[in-house]
Amino acid sequence: MASERMAWRNRSRYGAAMFLHRSLLASLLLIAAGGILFGIGVHNARLDPVLRRTIVGLPDWPVGAPPMTVALLSDIHMESMTMDPGRLRRVVDRVNAQRPDLIVIAGDFIEGNGVAEAIHAVPLLETELRRLSAPFGIVAVLGNHDYTTDDARVARMLRRIGATLLVNDAAQIGPLRVAGFGDQSTGHFRIAPGLFALLRLQGAGVMIAHSPEATLWAKPLIHLLLAGHTHCGQVVLPFFGAPINVAPPRYRCGVIRDPGRTIIVTGGLGTSNLPIRFGAPPDWWLIRIGPLATSRTGGVKARP
Repeated sequence: MASERMAWRNRSRYGAAMFLHRSLLASLLLIAAGGILFGIGVHNARLDPVLRRTIVGLPDWPVGAPPMTVALLSDIHMESMTMDPGRLRRVVDRVNAQRPDLIVIAGDFIEGNGVAEAIHAVPLLETELRRLSAPFGIVAVLGNHDYTTDDARVARMLRRIGATLLVNDAAQIGPLRVAGFGDQSTGHFRIAPGLFALLRLQGAGVMIAHSPEATLWAKPLIHLLLAGHTHCGQVVLPFFGAPINVAPPRYRCGVIRDPGRTIIVTGGLGTSNLPIRFGAPPDWWLIRIGPLATSRTGGVKARP
C-alpha cells in the first residue's frame, strides 16, 4: 500500500509538473505571438502614407475660377512611437513633390496629454512643417490632443510658419471661403461664429474640422467638409471591423456623399494610444476642387 501511495504521489507530481510546463510554454507562445503582432502593427503604422486622390465639384464654385488642388493631412501625432522628425520629413517631401495649391492640416499635431508633450513636440513639428510649400499656403485647425497638451503653444507654432489657423472662424483662400472649427470632443466647437464669418466672404464654401461629426451641424452653404480624427479605425479586423469608433461609422474613412455635401476623412499620418495599425494604413489626400461638372464619385488610390 505504501508503495502504491508513493507511486500515486509521483504520478501526481509528474502530472502537475507537466501541466505547469505546458502552461508556461503556452504563455510564452502567446507572449511571442503578441510581440510579433505588435511589431507588425508598428511596422504598418510607420509605413509611408498612401496617397489617395479624388475630384470634387462644388455648386458654388466661382464662375471662371480655375480648379485647385488641396492636400489634406491630419493626425501627425508627433511624440507617438510611430512619428518622428525623419518620418515627417519624408511626408513633407512627398506633399511638396505633388505641388498642391493649398495644404490643409486637420488637427492633432501632438500625441499624448499634458504640456510636457507639447514642449518637446512643437519644435520638432515646426522644423519640418516650415518646409511645406503651396501657393495658397497652409490652413489648419486644432484637434483634441492639441487642446489637451498646449493649444496655445501649437497655435503660436502654426502662426510662425505662416499657416492660417482657424478656430470657429473663416478666411478667404483664393476661390474658396474656408471655415475652420475647434475640436468638438473637448468642447471647443462653435458652429455659429464660423458660419457668420463665412457669410461675409465670397467663393465656394468649405469646412475644416478635426472630427467629421461636424458635418451634422453644417448648413447648406457648406458643400465640402475635410476632416481627420478617426484614423480610419486604426485597427480594422476582418469580418468584425473597427472595435473602436471615435465618430459615427458612416464617417470613419474616405469619401462620403451626403445630400448636398461631400465629406472627405483622411486616415491620418500617426497613431494615438496604441502605436499600431491593422487594415487602416496611414494616408493623405490630394483633392482636385472645381465646378460641379468636374465631380467624380469616390476616391482613387495612388502610390505616393
